[in-house]
Amino acid sequence: MDGDTLYSIGDLARRTGLTVKAIRFYADCGLVPPTTRSPAGHRLYGIDAVARLDHVRTLRDLGLDLPTIRKVVDREVSLAEVAAAHAEALAVQIRTLRLRRAVLTAVAKRGSTPEEMDLMHKLAKLSEDERRRLIADFLDAAFGGLEPFDGIRSSMTPELPDNPEPEQVEAWVELAELSQDPDFRAVMRRIAEQHAEGQGAGLRRHFAAVVRDRVGPALAAGVDPASPRADAVVAAIREQYADLSGRPDDADLLRRLLTRVEAANDPRREAYLQRLAVINGWPAPESLAPVFDWFVEAAHARA
Repeated sequence: MDGDTLYSIGDLARRTGLTVKAIRFYADCGLVPPTTRSPAGHRLYGIDAVARLDHVRTLRDLGLDLPTIRKVVDREVSLAEVAAAHAEALAVQIRTLRLRRAVLTAVAKRGSTPEEMDLMHKLAKLSEDERRRLIADFLDAAFGGLEPFDGIRSSMTPELPDNPEPEQVEAWVELAELSQDPDFRAVMRRIAEQHAEGQGAGLRRHFAAVVRDRVGPALAAGVDPASPRADAVVAAIREQYADLSGRPDDADLLRRLLTRVEAANDPRREAYLQRLAVINGWPAPESLAPVFDWFVEAAHARA
């Protein structure tokens, strides 16, 4: 068959794999007009109709509406312009679907109430500026007015990507909920005040490491925190803490240290840091809960 051959709708259907009904519909829409008609009035199409139908079907499969497709095939707009606009619209739809999926996944996992679901949905839909303001408000409540905590503030700020994965969206919703918890805010403020109250930078940097490095080996060795074998571990931590804080190693120091560890051991603080790592694409943070639990039990046994 050459370029002068004319095809019936049935011929086009066999060549393109489309139904006669679909081809007739596209013809009626003006997307693939017939080249001519037979003496009996039947529509006939030239060879270019095959390529045009393939083009129309591809654009429909990609989700374009019929008026836009007509402009493309009639060359009223360029395919590149339409593709760019459609890709941008799809990106918005994909992000919306990811947000919805994350909220529904969280609701299913938690067995949330309708009120909790509404809150999660609102948090998931926040714009970038709204997210920043929400977290800035939380960090102000925790660190505002204290000795500069710029480094800590930066390290505790989530940065949700433009195209987040579902687990990042879910982590953001959970982190945002935590940041609005008044009790958790009070805990973080207490931790910050303990850092700032008459203590040097060395103590702020090394406090957790002091406990971790001393307790870690004892924990791994299965030392009972209430046993005499734990005496040396607690004594070493007290001595190092006294040196870093400039305080005498007495009963008051042990109470201060215990209070500080218990505040730092709040499970919501670790949950915040874990979700922060997921959102920012950081490695999962080391859990200090086992170390802190051991020390809290050992300190209470000796208080």
